[in-house]
Amino acid sequence: MARVKRAVNALKKRRKVFKLSKGYFGAKSKQYRAASEQVRRSLRYAYIGRKLRKREFRRLWIARINAGARQNGLSYSRMMNGLKVAGVNINRKMLSDLAINEPAAFAQLADTAKKALAK
Repeated sequence: MARVKRAVNALKKRRKVFKLSKGYFGAKSKQYRAASEQVRRSLRYAYIGRKLRKREFRRLWIARINAGARQNGLSYSRMMNGLKVAGVNINRKMLSDLAINEPAAFAQLADTAKKALAK
């Protein structure tokens, strides 16, 4: 059986890890074992973080909508229900943006929700 030499492939593998670990503190950017452990951990954190970011933004939007709704005499849940009953399809991101930047437009939406709930 022929002998397999791994010099080129091993070097490519190490280079890939060191490229990802660039800027890490101390041995985590200099030594392969420490760097590969840290890169593996960092990639896992990045994956988890991409999921968490979506949750955190949704929580932020809901908090902003709730604050705007309460200024207009509604709770968050009643406002969302009223908009749904009224047939207004607008996502939470846009609603929160309206609550911050266009309070008058948000107030009109709140009135629409109130009228739909009153019926």
